[in-house]
Amino acid sequence: MTNSGTNLGNVRDLYQQVILERYKKPKFKGVTDPIDRYQKGHNPSCGDTIELTLQLDEAQATIIAAKFDGEGCAIALSSADLMAEALRGKTVTEALEMIEGFQGMMRGDFEFPHELRKLNVLKGVSQFPVRIKCANLVWHTLRAALQSPGAVVSNEAE
Repeated sequence: MTNSGTNLGNVRDLYQQVILERYKKPKFKGVTDPIDRYQKGHNPSCGDTIELTLQLDEAQATIIAAKFDGEGCAIALSSADLMAEALRGKTVTEALEMIEGFQGMMRGDFEFPHELRKLNVLKGVSQFPVRIKCANLVWHTLRAALQSPGAVVSNEAE
């Protein structure tokens, strides 16, 4: 005998479990070799700092690898780890579309398709407006790495 409240609770527990797991044991922490793009992002209101490195193909059109380093809360660092995993093999254009999708998910009006469903784990963050900056930091950092590398990104204006 299950009801939707129980199922929602189970889903929330799963989301929290994945976020904590990625925070404690990130799979993509470090620095790419070589570093084709580097970008630093900082959230002054809470102190989260992410350094993102990307390895691109010879044409600079496809992301071969993405890694991150930095300090922050569980949401910021798990978002970085999940994003780094999802970016492998994506073109720059696809990565920019993923940024828009993620920001739509934070507004509550988008869900990633099956092949990127791991990113949907962060969907629950949209229910906590003060934490959206945490989840978005690495995505803003990615946009800057792809569009205007070099400047430090701050998402304080959000």
